[in-house]
Amino acid sequence: MANDTLTAIKGLRVGHAAVQGSPSGCTVVLPEGGATAGVDIRGGAPGTYGTDVLHPVNLVDRIHGLFFTGGSAFGLGVAEGVVRYLSERGTGFDTGHGLVPIVGGAVIFDLGANPAGRRPDGALGYQACLAASTDPVPEGCTGAGLGATVGKLYGLTRAMKGGLGSSCIETSNGIRAGALMVVNAFGDIVDPERGQIVAGCRTAPQSLEFADAERELAGLTRLDGFPEGRATLVGTVATNVRLNKAQLTKVAQMAQDGIARAVYPAHTMYDGDTIFALSCGDREGVDVSVVGALAARAVAQAILRGVRKAVAAAGFPAFADREATFGGRSPGG
Repeated sequence: MANDTLTAIKGLRVGHAAVQGSPSGCTVVLPEGGATAGVDIRGGAPGTYGTDVLHPVNLVDRIHGLFFTGGSAFGLGVAEGVVRYLSERGTGFDTGHGLVPIVGGAVIFDLGANPAGRRPDGALGYQACLAASTDPVPEGCTGAGLGATVGKLYGLTRAMKGGLGSSCIETSNGIRAGALMVVNAFGDIVDPERGQIVAGCRTAPQSLEFADAERELAGLTRLDGFPEGRATLVGTVATNVRLNKAQLTKVAQMAQDGIARAVYPAHTMYDGDTIFALSCGDREGVDVSVVGALAARAVAQAILRGVRKAVAAAGFPAFADREATFGGRSPGG
């Protein structure tokens, strides 16, 4: 079967690792030899690592590894394992005093779904690197998507299971844009082609009917986004087109439109929406806006796949549970 995930972009490997006995984990993306990169942050509650170095005016223009992890700020320790793995393999920025791996990453807030309190750390990041491969990316409740939830307008008791999704688009003239997204949104997940909610806030803790965040928001003046369920979507897009850091920053900005298409509401004060962009090829002569538009499509597709491939866990129902109950009908949304 053809690979239609992020690893269809030549030179990328993806690996997952899970915290033993806990619904949390991490995911790494390793570009062979490093890749030129940019980043864009839109959510009001981001948790990131190594993003300043990717500002277009700063010196370093290549990144050697990305990580996405549960555990909120505690999960930032995953970076140590990724740096250690890359350093042991002689990968990094040449400082004249040794090679220093340049690593970026972002966290999701999954502490409310993790009563055991075990969180991703450096050892887990190293484990994910060891597992990295060019195989099609495993999706759903895996890696950083293990503790992901969506639809938290009224808190976790009425939320649904999120997950990790990936996609890759290839045009007829060979341009590729891929995405990997960890779907842990505050808002509902909506299929933009059908205008239907796929997963989101439910009318009651025991119900599988959707409350419909768009309709509910029309009657609210305040949101109880924290501490009930802080959220975020984090991930990366990649292309086989050769682009510089400034152009990739624009691609990352445009890719955020994929979140706006598939999530309502998007980019809230309770989300930490962060997208990295990688250039992993040598295709020349392609307008940056073409790549950005394709990346936005890939992000929306990856978000939908993340929730559609998730399974019920930790008391949170999943997309498949609604499908089994309603047979494709859309009561309450």
